[in-house]
Amino acid sequence: MKIVIPGGTGQVGTVLNRALSAAGHEVVVLTRRPSAAGEVAWDGRTPGAWAGEIDGSDVVINLAGRSVSCRYTPANLRAMMDSRVYSTRVVGEVIGAAARPPRVWLQMSTATVYAHRFDAPNDEATGVIGGREPGVPGYWSYSVDIARAWEREQEEADTPGTRKVALRSAMVMSPDRGGVFDVLSWMTRLGLGGPVAGGGQYVSWIHDHDFVRAVEFLVDRDDFTGPVNLAAPEPLPQRVFMRGLREAWRMPVGLPATRWMAEVGAYVLRSDTELLLKSRRVVPGRLLDAGFGFTHPTWPQAARDLARRRRGGRSGAGTVLRAPTN
Repeated sequence: MKIVIPGGTGQVGTVLNRALSAAGHEVVVLTRRPSAAGEVAWDGRTPGAWAGEIDGSDVVINLAGRSVSCRYTPANLRAMMDSRVYSTRVVGEVIGAAARPPRVWLQMSTATVYAHRFDAPNDEATGVIGGREPGVPGYWSYSVDIARAWEREQEEADTPGTRKVALRSAMVMSPDRGGVFDVLSWMTRLGLGGPVAGGGQYVSWIHDHDFVRAVEFLVDRDDFTGPVNLAAPEPLPQRVFMRGLREAWRMPVGLPATRWMAEVGAYVLRSDTELLLKSRRVVPGRLLDAGFGFTHPTWPQAARDLARRRRGGRSGAGTVLRAPTN
């Protein structure tokens, strides 16, 4: 297949490009600063010569959007919103105008759309959309607004010849440098991998191999439209999650951090405490109901695999497994 990945130069795009290319597909990445073979320039806002890559392609996987790993200042929050909304809008316009539109458009979204909660998991059918939770910082609702606006742009796009799926993805864990697993592992090996603010908040995640396999599954399944949760089936409280990571790195100590210490650490890392403190208890209801089998369903086993690959300097290129179905 020919697969076009707008915004495909980040961690998730690298994971997909590597695996899909190794599987024999032609992958074209749309980026503002093309620097390698297979990369084509676009601005993420207006149609251009890049539209010719989508016309006649088989699959579009739009990952474009400003990184959430930053301080949540008003300017950065606006950049997060605009980069997602405008890029999704123009991708929809180009798909709608194509003489030979792709058969499926997978649009990145986020599990952050769900409410901060501890009492029950969020699946696609019964999950609670966030934005009105009591007792959390008011600006957290803006992340939900971004997610909803992101998905709305895809829903409203006039693309009658193209099936549309929104990927409500949890954190994708891969051994690549600069990714979330890399950052958490660095903190863990420094002895800082303990519970944050008590560690009761849930962490949702997905192993990179399962992420790729889920994408392949959704490309193949013509009966899937709308939002789909991409997350391992067993989210964990943060204190348990970090314990599994410490065990994977054979690190016996993980110093706990209070909320104010987390604020200081987030400031130093130029990040935001929402990424640490929001309870994301998300489960992949639709995937499980359809018979998708996770190769890394539990965190301790997944963490050991990721740490082993990181120690060996192996990213997992070429590892593409088909998702089993019932």
